[in-house]
Amino acid sequence: MGKQATLQSNKLPTIEDAKFALDKFNIQSEIKASAWQGQVESAIDPAGVTVPTYICLDLEDLKYFEAVERQYERWGVIFHNSLAIQPSNPAFPTYSGLTVLMGAPKSGFLEATFLRPVNSVSAFVTSSQRLVLSAYDRDHQLLAQTALPGSNLANSDSTISPNTLLSITGNNIYSITFCAFDGQFTLDRFRFCF
Repeated sequence: MGKQATLQSNKLPTIEDAKFALDKFNIQSEIKASAWQGQVESAIDPAGVTVPTYICLDLEDLKYFEAVERQYERWGVIFHNSLAIQPSNPAFPTYSGLTVLMGAPKSGFLEATFLRPVNSVSAFVTSSQRLVLSAYDRDHQLLAQTALPGSNLANSDSTISPNTLLSITGNNIYSITFCAFDGQFTLDRFRFCF
């Protein structure tokens, strides 16, 4: 299991060993959301959710170098400046599977907008430098921030392991951004909770 980095409002960033357990948020279920349009299973209606439910995006159906925007819209999320890749650089290992998301074409930035507000977002991240995850409300006012304090590339002298879990919680999150200030980063197991 990865490590979790957290920073809430004015707290200093820290890295601590932690399991991102579903019980932490009283989560009853996790739905694996596919980008494949022909999927038989129907998409979740977030308005009808009465217990917290995680949506975990299955990135494996995405094509190599596919721009990721509206593939998961039926699950409640739209991406901006996102590309699906299968990393060839061993410094950016995947957490599971072969495919990850990367901020591109603008390097070091990725945004996700939610069609209905969510309460929590997480992903396993590997970054070439400090990576900030920010959550915003409907009016694009900052709700919370979390930071990976430095690089965590594989086979480097970093004390932070690759694929560190970065998560953020808050009420009525409408969008999030990942920003590595012109660095490179990858995301795996992107999850969010209604």
